[in-house]
Amino acid sequence: MAVTINKKSDVEVEIVIAVQEADYKAEMEKTLKSYRQSVELPGFRKGKAPMGMIQKKYGLGIKMDSLNKVVAGLLGDTLEKEKYEYLGQPMLKDEQKVDFENGTDFEFVYELALKPELNITLDKKDKLPFYNIEATDEIVTEQINNLLNQYGDQIDVEDIKERDIVKGDVLELDAEGCVKEGGISLEEALIMPDYLKDSKVRDEFMAAKLGDTLTLNLYTAYAGNATEIAAILKVAKEAVEEYKDTTFQYVIKHISRHQPAELDSAFFAKAFGQESEIKDEASLKAEIVKSLQEQFKPESEMKLFYDVCDLIKEKGKDVVYPEALLKRFVMEQDKEMTEEKFEAEKEQMFAATTVSLYKDAVLKENKVEVSPEELKAFALVVTKSQFAQYGMNSVPDEMVENYANSMLEKDDFKNNVIDRLLNDKFTKIVKEQITLEEKNVTPEEFGKLINPEA
Repeated sequence: MAVTINKKSDVEVEIVIAVQEADYKAEMEKTLKSYRQSVELPGFRKGKAPMGMIQKKYGLGIKMDSLNKVVAGLLGDTLEKEKYEYLGQPMLKDEQKVDFENGTDFEFVYELALKPELNITLDKKDKLPFYNIEATDEIVTEQINNLLNQYGDQIDVEDIKERDIVKGDVLELDAEGCVKEGGISLEEALIMPDYLKDSKVRDEFMAAKLGDTLTLNLYTAYAGNATEIAAILKVAKEAVEEYKDTTFQYVIKHISRHQPAELDSAFFAKAFGQESEIKDEASLKAEIVKSLQEQFKPESEMKLFYDVCDLIKEKGKDVVYPEALLKRFVMEQDKEMTEEKFEAEKEQMFAATTVSLYKDAVLKENKVEVSPEELKAFALVVTKSQFAQYGMNSVPDEMVENYANSMLEKDDFKNNVIDRLLNDKFTKIVKEQITLEEKNVTPEEFGKLINPEA
């Protein structure tokens, strides 16, 4: 066996591996003997087939496997010895044609894309904005109203307003407007006037009171929505068309309305517990501001991370990659990738690679790792933030921890958390190297920075 290394450029090398028959023959013969002991051929007992037949039937495949084992081992040893840092995987030169059946000595040429030298430096001359997202009075008020709604109660009323829930008796009528014998007769059929599609029917409901009787065509009222109509009449969706021209009588028996909680001691005890220090509007606002700041800070850090990435891309725009070799590698890995698509995406692809290489180098230089404790703590932060997005600001710690633990069992979530932690650690290092210009913005202003077209 012999290995020759040809340096094609600063970012590409060829590894030529020459193999003679003696290098793989022993492995091949060992495998052939093993096959002879285990296979059964017609007319021969197990292990008694002539070696010539085994050779004829399985020899080529075994020869190729033996060669592959020898070559792969030598290639791996070479990569380790030379300590190459490379992109993708070594690839056989695509124009090689090997006659495995008749050949005895072989030569394999592997192409390797090396990681480029970046020569990117960040220092105090580099200035980037850091956006402090403020919790505005409007957002705090909105959060308070959400909490008051969340801990409100359903009350019985006699008139109908938006978002009320109405229950009543439904009776099917005949062509003369009389109750149809054997027709549909239901009690406590639920209707939410807000969901009625026909404006005339909706107006009739909004003007009605407890005890009133309405006459309506449900098919018209819900614009033929089979799901809604079937739920009210307790019939299969397929049967709804049968009632397209049917009129029903609806007697209002009950009207329920959601009433938000009052900002009083009962609300604070119910929402935060008797032992909580949140007992008045001022302490509630302070807690909401604190919670919002915890939610906003990761977004500010993430924006800075993306800005740092853009800065690295700009500084690394002249980094050279072995384009042809990486193009072949990408197209072999992604069967949907075309030459046209690669050409359209290559600049973005190479820029992202530059960022990734620079980030990895910084993390390696600073010996950055993610500990299990950091992983757990950040998962808790992410979980609390998710609950808060739904107005759930007082979820018990035990529930938050259980949910975080269950999410960490999912590889996608766990890997995402690890990536975010590494990004945060990388950004923290970069923050010490560059100059930050702090700016206070509202959530709306920050949103426009993230998505100008929104």
